[in-house]
Amino acid sequence: MAQGLPTQARVVIIGGGIIGCSVAYHLTKLGWTDVVLLEQGQLSGGTTWHAAGLVGQLRSHANMTGLIRYSTKLYSELEAETGLATGWKNCGSLAVARTAERMTVLKRTAASARAQGVDVEVISPKEAGDLWPVMAIDDLVGAVWLPGDGKANPTDLTQSLAKGARNRGARIVERVRVTGITTRQGQVTGVETDRGAIAAEIVVNCAGQWARKVGQMCGVSVPLHSAEHMYIVTGRIEGVHPDLPVMRDPDGFIYFKEEVGGLVMGGFEPEAKPWGMNGIPDNFEFALLEDDWDQFEPLMQNALTRVPQLETAEIRKFYNGPESFTPDNNFILGEAPELRNFYVGAGFNSMGIASAGGAGRALAEWIVNSAPTMDLWPVDIRRFAGFNNNPRWLHDRVKETLGLHYAMPWPNRELHTARPFRRSPLYDRLAARGACFGSKMGWERANWFASPGETPVTDYAFGRQNWHEPVRREMQAVRQAAGLFDQTSFAKLLVQGRDAAAALNRICAAEIDVAVGRSVYTGLLNERGGYESDLTVLRLAADRFLLVTGSAQAVHDADWIAKNIPADAHVTLTDVTSAYAVLALMGPKSRDILARLTSADLSNEGFSFATIREIDIGYATGYANRMTYVGELGWELIVLSEFAVGVYEALHAAGGEDGMIDCGYYALEALRLEKGYRAWSRELTPDITPYEAGLGFAVALDKPGGFIGREALAAAKAKGMPARRIVQFTVDDPSPMLWGGELVLRNGEPVGEVRSAAYGHTLGRSVALALIDNASGVDAAFLTGGHFEVDLAGDRFALTAHLSPAYDPKGLRIKV
Repeated sequence: MAQGLPTQARVVIIGGGIIGCSVAYHLTKLGWTDVVLLEQGQLSGGTTWHAAGLVGQLRSHANMTGLIRYSTKLYSELEAETGLATGWKNCGSLAVARTAERMTVLKRTAASARAQGVDVEVISPKEAGDLWPVMAIDDLVGAVWLPGDGKANPTDLTQSLAKGARNRGARIVERVRVTGITTRQGQVTGVETDRGAIAAEIVVNCAGQWARKVGQMCGVSVPLHSAEHMYIVTGRIEGVHPDLPVMRDPDGFIYFKEEVGGLVMGGFEPEAKPWGMNGIPDNFEFALLEDDWDQFEPLMQNALTRVPQLETAEIRKFYNGPESFTPDNNFILGEAPELRNFYVGAGFNSMGIASAGGAGRALAEWIVNSAPTMDLWPVDIRRFAGFNNNPRWLHDRVKETLGLHYAMPWPNRELHTARPFRRSPLYDRLAARGACFGSKMGWERANWFASPGETPVTDYAFGRQNWHEPVRREMQAVRQAAGLFDQTSFAKLLVQGRDAAAALNRICAAEIDVAVGRSVYTGLLNERGGYESDLTVLRLAADRFLLVTGSAQAVHDADWIAKNIPADAHVTLTDVTSAYAVLALMGPKSRDILARLTSADLSNEGFSFATIREIDIGYATGYANRMTYVGELGWELIVLSEFAVGVYEALHAAGGEDGMIDCGYYALEALRLEKGYRAWSRELTPDITPYEAGLGFAVALDKPGGFIGREALAAAKAKGMPARRIVQFTVDDPSPMLWGGELVLRNGEPVGEVRSAAYGHTLGRSVALALIDNASGVDAAFLTGGHFEVDLAGDRFALTAHLSPAYDPKGLRIKV
């Protein structure tokens, strides 16, 4: 011991805010009692103490909603367990709409809530006024009421969690500063502090605003940046009572809650004010920044519109407390890919109080099980790469992400700050041809192409957006002639070595020990049989495989594969994403076009489906993989980046006479949905098995040596028809646009939600893939024997379920 500090522990948690205390609480609840939590000041003294304490349950992802619903349950029970009050009050919450568009958002929210089992009610302005009598309602269109929401006192909650952890054996030490992280052979071994070193098997970084700095101590990227977050506390206001619900007015960027007979009013301005560019002082404890009424004025003006009594109310306190924000407004959770047994729980984007209970439990389960116990992809640390930790990029991005709390959540909404970021070699060529770019994993990707005279800028709406007709043109080209997609953003992993085939065959669910020159579509499954990823394995040689996976998944998939390669195996894994461009040539005339540029035999006999071969393409040499994601004949051309422009120009020269055009990701999405192809993180998640996804054909259940998840899949198969399945639907009415997240009903009862949707121009109507639940099995009788509908912002439209793909490439061509 050094000054009362232990010299070793199973787990050391850095940071005594609400997240760190929640992780300690849940680890001890799971039976891990050798836990030490270190706080450089006093518990809750960083960001937690000045949080507003709002607890809103609903999120766009069901598991994220589940985490917060768990938080509300925990907070309601914690005082009885620990004897310390938490300030939890189940007062409910209101969200009001000033515009028809915002009301559409709220009605979509209500349908999503019903899909996720959250109590919700769409109400009129008058009903909202009855629940919140101090607000003006003249300009309101409507509101939603969530009775299960509430509020809590952040400091009291933190102390209660800490006491619960102490009661089960955790040690919490204040006034000790972590100065370094010790590691050995890619694994964390402990921490160094200003009061001595502690050896540890596991270290958890819950350091809040300092989490990025702590990560840098050991080479771990924690991409977050602080921004100022302001609110005021008023004196007593007539009509404000202790049971007043939380109220959010997102069109005004503001929120309210009751406090001691007055109101707390704060908000999330559209352009935030980053803070701490030169680092955050270690002694920034229970501290605030200077008042900034100029920055706060737009929020104040909107608040005066909503609550006229604020004009004469006493302003008791102005709080300006910095909080950390991430590049996508979701928090960061999980084991760092750079360092084994080093976990992170940080970057809570002003949602730390609501998220802390569930996030602490999820991270504790991840630690105890050495893997997440549910789909946590929206907050998984592996969705970011090292380049996301660039301080200048973070500074510029968080100006926008803070405002996302109340920004209009338009379908396909793109972020605009800190762009362009990563660019394909074809970026300028595509821009010159009218590309409207979106961003994924930092890559600039063409979403759609404007015709000459059209402006390549998306006009957002909940109905048909301005790219509806351009995407129809692109889909028509793919279905009738050929389309060219720049898919350079695809992640590419090279796995090679003497034991590569054996190691990959255990990691992949399909049989990948195939002949050289074959490509295999496969899932990477967890022990529960759920999808950690899906990708294509290209066998280039006996000991060399190229894995092509989704743009967002490079860090995640490399981490998963590396963790599951035996330590003594002769295998190397290299991320070669930037080395290769990918051009996908798809459509019935793709063979004719490519044949003009190569001496290779492209016939069915000479180049069958799922073949990968090195061929000449114009002056270049590259790989051609006969594979499709659109349901048409086609090849993915994988060429070294320096050859990308030459191949692109050659393809246009060869394809112009056949009507080949450039196509974007919106067309790709609609084309794959018409064919019913699944996508990872939508239809394929760590919680969904191949049998539930309808992809049992891509599982080699009996291959020698088995594979990760085999036992779970064998058990699932033995049970027979799964209780939930991914099902393809089309909307009978050709008018509505679906976007994903909508509620699906059968005979009037909720049975699932839409995972992906687009307008299928070939089909002349919206097409969707939805996850459908039925305890006795989702079989043909269930799908054909009921009346299915989709709830689109409160309006219901009839659906047709498809037992085979809605698009048949042999018979159905695009409607013109």
